[in-house]
Amino acid sequence: MKFKKKTLSNGVRLILVPMPNSLTTTVLVLTETGSKYETKRINGVSHFLEHLCFKGTVKRPSAKAISEELDGLGASYNAFTGHEYTGYYAKAEARHFKKILDVVSDVYLNGTFPKEEIEKERGVIIGEIQMYEDNPQRDVWDSFTELLYGNQPAGWPIAGTRQTIREISRNDIVRYKQKNYIASGTVVVVAGKCDEKEAAREVADMFAEIPKSKKASKKKIKDTQKKSNILVKHKKTSQTHLILGFRGYPAGHKDASALSVLAGILGGGMSSRLFHRIREQLGAGYYVSAEAEMFTDHGFFAISTGIDNKRVSEILRAIVDEVRIIKNNSVAKNELQKVKNYLIGNLFSGLETSHARALFYGLTEVLGEKLKTPQEHADEIQKVTAQDISRVARFILKIKHGNIALIGPATKRDEKKLLQLLAV
Repeated sequence: MKFKKKTLSNGVRLILVPMPNSLTTTVLVLTETGSKYETKRINGVSHFLEHLCFKGTVKRPSAKAISEELDGLGASYNAFTGHEYTGYYAKAEARHFKKILDVVSDVYLNGTFPKEEIEKERGVIIGEIQMYEDNPQRDVWDSFTELLYGNQPAGWPIAGTRQTIREISRNDIVRYKQKNYIASGTVVVVAGKCDEKEAAREVADMFAEIPKSKKASKKKIKDTQKKSNILVKHKKTSQTHLILGFRGYPAGHKDASALSVLAGILGGGMSSRLFHRIREQLGAGYYVSAEAEMFTDHGFFAISTGIDNKRVSEILRAIVDEVRIIKNNSVAKNELQKVKNYLIGNLFSGLETSHARALFYGLTEVLGEKLKTPQEHADEIQKVTAQDISRVARFILKIKHGNIALIGPATKRDEKKLLQLLAV
């Protein structure tokens, strides 16, 4: 699983991930901008812009023209927006590499943003926001980041709000793109079966005219906390969706692998401690997981579950109990190795396609981490010791500084009870 990285003369970074036995090639173009680069007034503009890039270019004057060309190649394609990046990709048979590169680069560079399409897309995005709000398992994550970071970019929803989407203008969108879709902030990944020299030549040609202005910066995140917090979104739901989370590490931290193993022990797979406790022993809910999310300048560790409305206090108490156990007791050798095998196996099995390989390297690059092969990541996981787990657990899992985000029919009295569980 080797790769090559080079910086083109104009500053665009190119990552080539050759897969000689692959039947497909993926082209992924990423820009180092997302909702953390926005102001409050234009919150959601990164995601709005992502939608509009598919609405037409000079060469392909409509959304239909773009989709018909890609569909005609048998391509799978889409785009996505995060807090710190926006990505556009297409995957097709390897023989169509030049064509999908041409389309993806055109969409990324040459959107025309017709006013009528902007007005239509407002309604589409507001519908998307409503869809998220109708899914409490998804919506609770927006509540969680709002609780952690409050009124700063990391705490705002990636999709924006109804109000900001209604008020963002075409000039806002154009200015934002001019400021952020530039050479030094662009990463192009070509993964799959391809001629490496040809791929490098074609990418250099397609991105020759990309603007070379100075890269925009984002505000530093305020990431401090002195007490436990709770944010409840009161809603009539058939079950309560809950996240208990803690402040974590940024991307590239020396203990990132240890934190990932810690997450695996608590909530990775059906043999994890929390799955066994909450689902198998208590029969309280269908899903439970633990995960570590890392960004360029901050991160968090979160345990999420969906549980019976009448058993929220009981289950939160059980989660806190498991957190205390892993902080105060060393992990057994056989359990530690089982979790390492689980993480490494999932890492490798998840990287079998050209699309997955492109995302693996591309997202690592835009988050400012050192590029490593999957085997290097696996080696780092294998080096994690039980002592590392104990040290990281004690540093991260500070129960009295815990954060509870919840969507369900909880009352104000319930909120006080839940916070008290973190104070004991």
